[in-house]
Amino acid sequence: MKHRAVRRRSVVLGIGATAGVAAVGGIALNAQASDTGSGSSSSDTLVFDKDAYTELTTTVTDTEGTEHSVTYHFWKAITYVAKPVDEKYQSLVVSVPVEIDGKTIDASNAPILFANSIGGYMPSSVADATGIGAGGMSGGGAPSGAPSASTATAPNANGNGNTNATGGATASNQLLALAAGYVVIEPGARGRTLKNSSGAYYGTAPTVIVDLKAAVRYIRSNKGRIPGDTDRIVSAGTSAGGAVSALLGASGDSELYDKDLKALGAADASDAIFATGAWCPITDLEHADGAYEWNWGTNELSTGKQVDQTVSKELRAQFAEYQASLKLKGLGRFGTLTARNYDAYLLKQYMEPSATAYLAALSASDRATYLAENTFITWSGGRATFSWADFLTHVGARKKSVPAFDAFDLSAGENNEFGAGTTESRHFTAYGAKNDSTGLSSKRVASDIPEKLNQMNPMYHLERKNPSRSKHWWIRLGTKDTDTSHVISANIAAAANGLGDDVDHLYYWDQGHGANTDPGDFITWIAKVTGHKKR
Repeated sequence: MKHRAVRRRSVVLGIGATAGVAAVGGIALNAQASDTGSGSSSSDTLVFDKDAYTELTTTVTDTEGTEHSVTYHFWKAITYVAKPVDEKYQSLVVSVPVEIDGKTIDASNAPILFANSIGGYMPSSVADATGIGAGGMSGGGAPSGAPSASTATAPNANGNGNTNATGGATASNQLLALAAGYVVIEPGARGRTLKNSSGAYYGTAPTVIVDLKAAVRYIRSNKGRIPGDTDRIVSAGTSAGGAVSALLGASGDSELYDKDLKALGAADASDAIFATGAWCPITDLEHADGAYEWNWGTNELSTGKQVDQTVSKELRAQFAEYQASLKLKGLGRFGTLTARNYDAYLLKQYMEPSATAYLAALSASDRATYLAENTFITWSGGRATFSWADFLTHVGARKKSVPAFDAFDLSAGENNEFGAGTTESRHFTAYGAKNDSTGLSSKRVASDIPEKLNQMNPMYHLERKNPSRSKHWWIRLGTKDTDTSHVISANIAAAANGLGDDVDHLYYWDQGHGANTDPGDFITWIAKVTGHKKR
């Protein structure tokens, strides 16, 4: 039996629209995880009910300012494993366009955008979602201060306005994908802060990637039942969500997760995806402290104070050793990337082209004004050039102290991500453990940490040339993003490119963490790499 109720919502995408912009509109539906009664077998429980949808209508304004009326079928929270630990997080929602601007749409073979709303490795839930784009961290919904449909800033007339200038998860990709005729599936996942009644943490590493893999397996096991081309799944995520999106792409069908997936009663199917979209991924955590210090070690904190330079230099030395071991070749025939030449590489491959594109898009008067305010840039022949030292000065304060990720006092979110049992936070690097300042009796990382690090690091799988990895990569980062190091995403891009994968990687000039200034281009890219014809 079909459950239909038509509701209308207007969603505007443009400069300043942030996470949860589609979570408004007053749709009164009760979303809850499907019943997985104890008597159900995995095969019975994990069958997609193609008739259990609600029909909704929304208005999406694209990046060129054009409004589109989209009618779509919406499946509220569906539990994607047979033995869930917490259905509130281990569920997904499905949105399928059926009519766009009065034209009937057949999305049965359309690409599937698999868009997570994970941030900070925190829990993400779609259990209360009442429409597309309404999921989010710690139960979902629009964050404090998020604009509603009626108050959101008008879209950039030139298209591709920054829809996520303040960081965090964004609904722009989902909404634009729906208006393009794609199927959109949004998964929830457990996160690091979840505790059971006994005080034991049940959402720490590698839980987040295991849950996302289980969700992909659910989708692929329902080929022919769930709308969309299950062989053309494209993941998307920002920050920690970008990290697990990249990890999902790199680790397809890896045996490292089989035990955990079996324990959840995940579907017996592939968890490989076709393409990966990752914005400012915070990943490669065991080497992230060294990479951060290599990048931002000499930049002051917002207080005007320098971090401990002895610690910073020791971590930089560790990064140099790690980077040399990778033997990665830079894009554009740059040669082997090392700590000695990575600054020149970032300037040539990313920073200067980013500044050039930004300045070229300005009017002559606006460009002259910007250059007068930023004299470190030489503008000649339609090209921007500058030094690495001047670039670092331009960026300004670093966001994080030292170490940035494995804090000596166990205060970083990543310390919590590697918590276990009733222990909230743990060290995950030998350097962090050796310099622990909390009074721990052991100065070594726990024996289970190395395996968890492998399970959480896309570089681990790329270094091993995983044959079931994603072969298409869309990677983005703001040039002023000091939440992470610029080399993290650049290394992922270089590793994938070295394997012959299709890599589209660039940096947004003067943008910070979470920026997404070209969402329309991402939707077009999906059509290109999947071979999907324009409607």
